[in-house]
Amino acid sequence: MRIVIALAWIGMFAMGCSQPAKRPAAGFHDKLSDYGFFTGALKDLSPAARVHLYELATPLFSDYTVKKRFIALPEGSTMRYTDSSALDFPDGTYLIKNFAYRDSTGREILLETRLLHKDVADGKWKVMNYKWNAEQTEAEKWITGAQVPITLTDDAGQRISTHYQIPNTNDCKRCHASAGTLIPIGPKARNLNYHGQLEKWATAGILQGMPEIGKVAKFPVWNDSAHYTINERARAYLDVNCAHCHTKGGDADNTGLFLEYGQEAPSRLGILKGPVSAGNGAGGMDYDVVPGDPAASILHFRMNSSEPGTAMPELARTITHREGVDLIAAWIRQLPKTP
Repeated sequence: MRIVIALAWIGMFAMGCSQPAKRPAAGFHDKLSDYGFFTGALKDLSPAARVHLYELATPLFSDYTVKKRFIALPEGSTMRYTDSSALDFPDGTYLIKNFAYRDSTGREILLETRLLHKDVADGKWKVMNYKWNAEQTEAEKWITGAQVPITLTDDAGQRISTHYQIPNTNDCKRCHASAGTLIPIGPKARNLNYHGQLEKWATAGILQGMPEIGKVAKFPVWNDSAHYTINERARAYLDVNCAHCHTKGGDADNTGLFLEYGQEAPSRLGILKGPVSAGNGAGGMDYDVVPGDPAASILHFRMNSSEPGTAMPELARTITHREGVDLIAAWIRQLPKTP
């Protein structure tokens, strides 16, 4: 079966490229253009056949970058909704995430493209990064990471200068590893239950096994105060930005701080829990979360820092997400104080 899928993948993008490149055995080309994911000018990110744009209800914060995400499916294959409310992707799938920043004119400048590939050889997910050139004509395989000086415009229109961090592939594996196995983070059914995406895919026949949409969990939108409570939005934000590491089997398993959306144990959420391995990052404070007092909470302190060794998350950002920090502060303030 995997041989058939592999052969189908090699020719699946012929419509998008005049001379489609042969897919290498390891699953990763040297140049992004070699895949045929996009038609026309590469920087326009216009998807070819079998490449599907998707959005997340609550995304990971990465230095106010603009992200465009796509799923590339092998010809003749479909995704499947499972009993665990996850999506099962067929062997040969590529998940494509493009990062760009807005300059002072509002123009989007592409920085990197990250690929997760479910290899047809063994069914395991593998990762590769691609760095865009200054001309915005190509992105090349980039394994070792890079620091790119940029001046971006944030969501409030303010200009911020930083050195954007393109991770090396080992850094990617740190966040995407669960019990030693590489997995996708963002595209879970609940986080994709947004703007009618799941229904559209089911109707198009590329998503099988989905129940009635009302039975699919719907993830809160972190900045939608009109439809979700502070608790719902903050917990969604912590899940997406922190729980890939702060979960059983994650990179921060040893901390005992578990920030999944469904987590109910107060101590695992950090409430009046002492730090295990924060070191100087604790800022001299005693507890991860002190109900009613963000200023005394290590969680808030570390999110509000951009200093290496203190800032959390450790990866994916070099500047503070002011709006996210404000949300977590509001969440901590409304937590009931223990008698």
